[in-house]
Amino acid sequence: MARRLGGQTAELTAKIGLVAYASAVGKKEGEGPLGRGFDRVFEDSYLGQDSWEKAEVALIQSAFDGCLNKAPVGLKRPDAVLGGDLLNQCVSSTLALKDSGLPYYGLYGACSTMAEGLALAALLIDSGSLRSACALTGSHFCASERQYRFPLEYGGQRTPTAQWTVTGAGAVMLAAGRTGARVTHVTTGRIVDAGITDAANMGAAMAPAAFDTLTAHFQDTGRDFDDYDAVFTGDLGAIGHDILQDLLQKDGRSPGLKYYDCGVLIYDLKTQDVHAGGSGCGCSAAVLTGHILPAMERGVWRRVLFAGTGALMSPLTCQQGFAIPGVCHAVAIERED
Repeated sequence: MARRLGGQTAELTAKIGLVAYASAVGKKEGEGPLGRGFDRVFEDSYLGQDSWEKAEVALIQSAFDGCLNKAPVGLKRPDAVLGGDLLNQCVSSTLALKDSGLPYYGLYGACSTMAEGLALAALLIDSGSLRSACALTGSHFCASERQYRFPLEYGGQRTPTAQWTVTGAGAVMLAAGRTGARVTHVTTGRIVDAGITDAANMGAAMAPAAFDTLTAHFQDTGRDFDDYDAVFTGDLGAIGHDILQDLLQKDGRSPGLKYYDCGVLIYDLKTQDVHAGGSGCGCSAAVLTGHILPAMERGVWRRVLFAGTGALMSPLTCQQGFAIPGVCHAVAIERED
């Protein structure tokens, strides 16, 4: 059973390995700096479907199928799937899994969904409730624009603080008793409301939540940036990344060159015209499965902190002028040979 550390962190006692993972992204993401690491790059943004929403479903299905194909014999059918997305009522994940016949938990953590899914899957396995589980999520730029902002046909001007929703998906299979990369600690985030009402400035809305969770993780575990080879947030983008840096430095912490943000990594901010960087459920999911975990497998990093960030908003609340609360869930992943 997990051992409680401090107010927000659990230390897992069982060895819970990340035994398989897969990614699927769109053309723009494939052209970015991490493009060579993704399992599948779709050149057609419709993915052969007749709507953006159906394309998002197909994208999540592709990552899920890829993860199952890589899973060891005996783990092709996990005890449960934990998934979610950005569309209303998490319909993309639901439709992607409806024919799988697998037990399913629908999650909504906005862009923190990948970290939330990993955390809950690991805790359920550690408790003995599950032997294996798959965490997955995804997003599609065009579907998200239509729901949260304006349809592409509107041709609206994007502000400099705006981020580009990643067309991408990722899936990770977890199982008990496995070596290799494994989840060792989970820090559950709190809802933090910084009073930001601009839906085109999500980095500023989420950065205080990332600071809150990282601070809690370090206090609970007694660790700091020096105890990790790399710390990833996802997805604050360039503006949120800088805000978090300032908050950490004012608190006396210096992340140095060990701190990265998935929204900054996935695109070339100078050449790809994505303004403040990437966002969306698929951002941190694709970076985790297409960059972080493969690098850990190659021995580049042995201990990583993956801190997914999410802006907890809906089109209705934004239209009514509600502030946008943020949340961040952190998962420590350590490589064991």
